[in-house]
Amino acid sequence: MNLQDYEEQTAFLGAWGPFQKTVFSLLCLSIIPNGFTGLSIVFLGDTPAHHCRIPETLNLTAGWRNASVPRPQPHGDPRASRCYRLRLDLVKNYSDGGLLPGLDVNVSEIPREECADGWIYDKEIYSSTIVSEWDLVCSDDWKSPLTSSIFFCGVLTGSVISGPVSDRFGRKIVLFVTMAIQTLFTVVQVFSPSWQIFCFLFFIVGMGQISNYVAAFVLGMEILSSSVRDVYSTLGVCLFFSIGYMILPLAAFFLRDWRSLMLALTIPGFFYIPLWWFIPESPRWLLSQGRVQEAEAIIRKAAKINRVTAPDVIFPLMQSTEDAGGVQSFSVCELLKSSNIRYMTGLLCLIWMAVSIGYCALSLNTSSLHGNIYLNCLLSAVVEVPALLMAWLMLRLAPRRHCLASTLALGGLVLLLILLIPEDQSSVTLALVMLGKFGLSAAFSIIYPVTAELYPTVLRNTALGACSMSSRVGGISAPYFNYLGSYHRSLPYILIGGINVLSGLLSFLLPESRGSALPETIGQMQTVKGLKKHSPLNIISEEARI
Repeated sequence: MNLQDYEEQTAFLGAWGPFQKTVFSLLCLSIIPNGFTGLSIVFLGDTPAHHCRIPETLNLTAGWRNASVPRPQPHGDPRASRCYRLRLDLVKNYSDGGLLPGLDVNVSEIPREECADGWIYDKEIYSSTIVSEWDLVCSDDWKSPLTSSIFFCGVLTGSVISGPVSDRFGRKIVLFVTMAIQTLFTVVQVFSPSWQIFCFLFFIVGMGQISNYVAAFVLGMEILSSSVRDVYSTLGVCLFFSIGYMILPLAAFFLRDWRSLMLALTIPGFFYIPLWWFIPESPRWLLSQGRVQEAEAIIRKAAKINRVTAPDVIFPLMQSTEDAGGVQSFSVCELLKSSNIRYMTGLLCLIWMAVSIGYCALSLNTSSLHGNIYLNCLLSAVVEVPALLMAWLMLRLAPRRHCLASTLALGGLVLLLILLIPEDQSSVTLALVMLGKFGLSAAFSIIYPVTAELYPTVLRNTALGACSMSSRVGGISAPYFNYLGSYHRSLPYILIGGINVLSGLLSFLLPESRGSALPETIGQMQTVKGLKKHSPLNIISEEARI
């Protein structure tokens, strides 16, 4: 089926009429919950200041009760004051004997024991988090980064499943089904009785979160014209994700209990139900499935909304072939069948993974930065707005490869500079982290349209799903990059900066797609730099094999 002339055959609609504006706006609005859902763990899973609980029933003098919890020491192990206490049987004997801590007894020589009676958590910042709810500290502190990783495992699974499902059953149905999964399972998650149940539900929420994001992105890229796609992919999808991200610290500031915060964040999802009747299926996808009449019906409705007259036959070349036979289906295996698609997918997967590690690690690490966590998180979200504006301008003015390479290099090199900053210059470190986030946010918004423009319609959602899958492998590992900061504060930034600079260099191997029409068939794909370009004869034989 020849879809090469799709944009010419639908040019009568215009590029920016009421139909396109409606689709643009509604799809962007559907992205907002992804911003606060994907990063809510910053507040839900933050670790408040804590120390060992001393039983109230234990009869100790005030001096010994205060001395039972070791005081934090400058440059000392923070776990010493959070995870241990003085042996209470000895402390009780000293207290009963009337001895004074520090005068009669050298407190530093008293043996210590683990917090057998639990912990007391500081409530100045949070009234509760999942960490304080289920004591995910000390010997169980590994569960905190694992919680984030489990969410990204769900995102990874959703990336694997949603691409082929969307290419098989359509963009629209996947968009709304996965939005419902994200919203409903988040509501159930509010009532989690244990950390294990919370993580299981968080996994499912992650599956829904990425699936509706990718489906909305692809749906807009296929409905909107080439002149609008750059705006949609940057100032549209990515900006509205950032708006959701900005809502998160504002909501968390007023709702300090994790259950209340999570419940509040589910409310917007229910307002998206009416959008089913306003967002259409992708005509490009319908044509790729041989459903020409349904595609024409959508285009005619769009023409009516835009107040233009549609021709009697919109897709003449396809009408004659509509009943010629079954439509060929494509699976994720098609990404491996030719050397060009293999190399292109491999390069993109590496770049997506590097960007995701950097973006997720910097976003999740705001609670560890100097200053107020709510302001830091808000700043981390706000810095994405100028990054997206810059990305949009770059996509309009510069080749795609240069846009991607320069933003990756900016984000990576700035983070490498943190190694040179003294520890007492926390404000400078914060500024460099935000500048690094600026570069990687721009790169993240550029990599989506770059990927979508390189793959044909029959594989586009599957390819985006595969690349998103590799991105989520990066997301799964991101919390552990931050965890390395407990060994050396600059280690996460060195690793993140290095892999993103390398990815910037690899991006020059990708073909240039600026100004090109979206490919509709595998034979119309461009070739990775360094590979031999297929002749028309080879293209035909390759498609015949596939």
